[in-house]
Amino acid sequence: MSAECSSSSRKRKASDEENKDDLKRQKIRSYNNIALAPTDAAIFHDPDNPSADEWPTREKPLTFDEAKTGTQVPVRVYADGIFDMFHSGHSLALKQAKTIFPNVYLIVGASSDEQTHKLKGFTVMTDEERYEALRHCRYVDEIVPGPPWIVTPEFIKEHKIDFVAHDDLPYNSAGQEDIYKFVKEAGQFAPTQRTPGISTSDLITRIVRDYDLYVQRNLARGYSRKDLNVGFIKEKELAVKERYKKIKGKSQEIITNWEDKSRDIITGFIDLFGKDNVMTDLWELGRNRLAITSQRIKEAISPSHSPTYEYEENSPSHTFGGEISDDEEWEENNKEVEKQ
Repeated sequence: MSAECSSSSRKRKASDEENKDDLKRQKIRSYNNIALAPTDAAIFHDPDNPSADEWPTREKPLTFDEAKTGTQVPVRVYADGIFDMFHSGHSLALKQAKTIFPNVYLIVGASSDEQTHKLKGFTVMTDEERYEALRHCRYVDEIVPGPPWIVTPEFIKEHKIDFVAHDDLPYNSAGQEDIYKFVKEAGQFAPTQRTPGISTSDLITRIVRDYDLYVQRNLARGYSRKDLNVGFIKEKELAVKERYKKIKGKSQEIITNWEDKSRDIITGFIDLFGKDNVMTDLWELGRNRLAITSQRIKEAISPSHSPTYEYEENSPSHTFGGEISDDEEWEENNKEVEKQ
């Protein structure tokens, strides 16, 4: 009897310790209602010990509305793809799959190199690199390497998948108009939205478009032309372009410095004449004299009718038509300059 009590006590103690560990983990994952990112990477699917064994078999398939209201047992959502050059568009799609229902266990199928190269095309990253990138996305719970290219009812049953998440556009591949057609018809499809302006094809296009710049960049960082699969002539061509760019930049720098220094010299020269703008006054005076001379030449060539003389007694000066004569104007301007 005492042995049974001792065994029962040990079990309770172990259970209490597990509960304490769970509470600790929950506290670590949040602080003052701020969710913290997980520190552990997603697990790989283990055929000998699948996570599906930990899930009860549902008596009937979940409806979309039932999953939306929340379930005690997490909804198993599956998303698949190639995930080459893992980028923000991928992570945002996985975030949508993870948060489409309140309580989700997200399984991600990542296609192998063999499948992808055969059915879609060459990849930049290897499948191992792509798997590892996915494992460290905070939204992913489990990775299934090299799943079937087309999701099958058998695959869904084996992994106890409740919903398949993907963007709603028909996905034409392997001779089918839409490989998710049967999932949609079964009511097990959870649509996500693509992120505009970002895709693996877009990134590759940028690299191809600016090919010379990236080759120059990597040559400057120590990669050989063999590493970059660049021919001897191409390497020399890029080297000449790089030198020209440096010379052009240096020339522009010299011109800019010369312009700055010239501006300083001219400003200093003008400042020598003081703040009263003597140079400006001299320029105006010269311009006025030129205008007067021009007017006199015109009058000599084509004289106008005789001016009307108006004489006022005790007047300090004689006027022609009520205006000061050109000579008087010149003398007054000259006096102003001399005063200054």
